[in-house]
Amino acid sequence: MPTYEYRCEACGHEFERFQKISDEPVRTCPECGKRKVQRLISPGGGLVFKGPGFYATDYRSPPPRPGKKEGGPESSGEKKSGGEGGSSGGGSGDG
Repeated sequence: MPTYEYRCEACGHEFERFQKISDEPVRTCPECGKRKVQRLISPGGGLVFKGPGFYATDYRSPPPRPGKKEGGPESSGEKKSGGEGGSSGGGSGDG
């Protein structure tokens, strides 16, 4: 059953009601008692499927962009220090 949002045009009071789709909309404001209530259009709560027929990857966030790598500066710094160590190791092999 969906939750509907309502607003009274007379007093501005906003409220929600958990109702069946087949139920009549609320017309009387619980705050002021006037029959000036309008049902609001809301975006809804979203839909999540659970169970053995759905994969965890169905709800992953989008992959990172190619230009932005995680730990990019640290990774490149490690590679440079590894390259320097390799050249010093080659010099000791010659001697």
